[in-house]
Amino acid sequence: MKKIIALDIGGTNTRVALINEKYEIEKVLIKDTVVGNRDNFLASVSAIVEEAIPDRTGVIGMACGVPGRVRHDGYIDVLPNVGISEIPLAKYLSAQFGIPAFVKNDAEVAALAEANVGPNASYKSLYFVTVSTGVGGALTMNGRLVNSSYEIGHTVIPYKGEYYEFEHLCSGTGLRKLCALNGLEVANSREFFELFLAKDEKAVAIYNDWLNLFKFWIRMVQDAFSPEVFAFTGGVMKSKDIFFEDLRARVPFAHLEECGCGQYAGLIGAAVFGFQNCK
Repeated sequence: MKKIIALDIGGTNTRVALINEKYEIEKVLIKDTVVGNRDNFLASVSAIVEEAIPDRTGVIGMACGVPGRVRHDGYIDVLPNVGISEIPLAKYLSAQFGIPAFVKNDAEVAALAEANVGPNASYKSLYFVTVSTGVGGALTMNGRLVNSSYEIGHTVIPYKGEYYEFEHLCSGTGLRKLCALNGLEVANSREFFELFLAKDEKAVAIYNDWLNLFKFWIRMVQDAFSPEVFAFTGGVMKSKDIFFEDLRARVPFAHLEECGCGQYAGLIGAAVFGFQNCK
């Protein structure tokens, strides 16, 4: 059976897995990401692969999701969360292991997981949305990525006579700023939702503003791409029982679902990307 070595690299952890063409995870290893030095970072990625998958029988390629902008040839200009830049990751991995290597932005590979393996895979077009520290997104058609910006969180939106990047008001971190603009101090999104449940007057008003800003943004994406489904994930979705049905009610023109691949979406999506490019 053909297999892909999948990597999911974040600012804290690097995950490596061996995944077969049925998208079954045969092996997985998680290590701390080496930050601050490009050469040490590259050497550490190679070492993790060697440790996790010493027997690479049946492996036809490698694929990796990273938290940064990636060129078409797998060259990464900068990984802000890792503290390094100018990283020829695809070329390096291919040379180290003698097989094709592919690199893509992590939001895009997670979108591929949802479009091909998750419970939303039956939809022809899917717009993946992650709402956490920031907001990311990616569009798939027939299980493949199409031209769409995963930097969608930087879209400029109006609010009370000013203009802001969408994620600066509506991500988990952005909710703090949205609250501050309205005279409410919170430590994080969880505290905000607790205040909302307690029917704090300011929190209730801000909650409605937040939903309306999301409505504006979803309408914009819907008008631009017309996806059959929006698949939501990210840290803010830990509070989905509080807000997700309300958000659905605000956007009857769009179909919203929760992502289904969980913590392995990055690895599974990387494997999808690898198989698509190796065939």
